[in-house]
Amino acid sequence: MSDAGPRPDFVLEDMRGEMYDFRAETEGKLALLFFGYTYCPDICPVHMASLAAVKRDLSVEQQRRMTVVFVTADPKRDTPERLRDWLGNFDPEFVGLRGSEAAVDSIMISLMLPAAIRDTAAGPDYPVGHASQVIAFPPGSEDRVIYPFGTRQADWKHDLPRLLGP
Repeated sequence: MSDAGPRPDFVLEDMRGEMYDFRAETEGKLALLFFGYTYCPDICPVHMASLAAVKRDLSVEQQRRMTVVFVTADPKRDTPERLRDWLGNFDPEFVGLRGSEAAVDSIMISLMLPAAIRDTAAGPDYPVGHASQVIAFPPGSEDRVIYPFGTRQADWKHDLPRLLGP
């Protein structure tokens, strides 16, 4: 599904503890934005593994023009170190961001995604309900392409070079 709208403008803490300005850092690149959490048993690791596998098949030049940004919906458990270790299992160049629950929920809502549901009453291994879409922001475009959970690697392999452009 394709939609129009500017690349979102938000600043969150990255895995090094530095501020990451999404719009400025991803300018001129294909940005793949996903909201999830590292303790997710299914959706998050599947998306990250698929994107990492497809990225490895791209040319070095294409890889340089693409950024995968994972924003945690569970900042209480997803410390910068946890994000770095977890994302590093997929691709050490993936960017992990965190902010307050309110800030992350606000960003999700601005992108027409539902806010996360954190069931902390379930104990220390609580689940987090979150959107399962990856949002692609092609370089030099006001368009965005929304990829649902279940997008196959073959679809990513087909689409990413086209979204990157010449």
